[in-house]
Amino acid sequence: MSIHCICGIDPGISGAVAFYFPASPDHVTAEDLPIAAGAIDCATLAARIVQMAPDVAIVERVGAMPKQGIASTFKFGTSYGCLLGVLGALQIRTVLVTPQIWKRHFRLDSDKEKSRALALRTFAKTPEPFGRKRDDGRAEASLLALYGASIEGRQP
Repeated sequence: MSIHCICGIDPGISGAVAFYFPASPDHVTAEDLPIAAGAIDCATLAARIVQMAPDVAIVERVGAMPKQGIASTFKFGTSYGCLLGVLGALQIRTVLVTPQIWKRHFRLDSDKEKSRALALRTFAKTPEPFGRKRDDGRAEASLLALYGASIEGRQP
């Protein structure tokens, strides 16, 4: 089976979605997750995923963080469920990967600025999505998609 497009998703309200096409390895499309009324806009996200037609989605596997409040944990869990629900409804094969696993692959740690710097270097022909410090979610979604290419055997 040939992989045409890989979707990478960094979950959460400040997260992002990226679409990577292995046939054009130095290009990526990355954007913030669509938000409406303080929550992920599932319908808009679904429409965008349908438009890009990924073969597989690589989603960061996340859980509750220590010292995070109950309300924010619930909100984050709702967002994560929305992402997985959209992918399931669209019948997109989904691979969940912990941050420790995919970041180790790129020799990264928890410093999101390092992820952004790597995305800027890796996707130098399309640096626009990563130009601002706050674009770390876009960078991580893009790197998740690139990681997906490596585990799917589509990258050297």
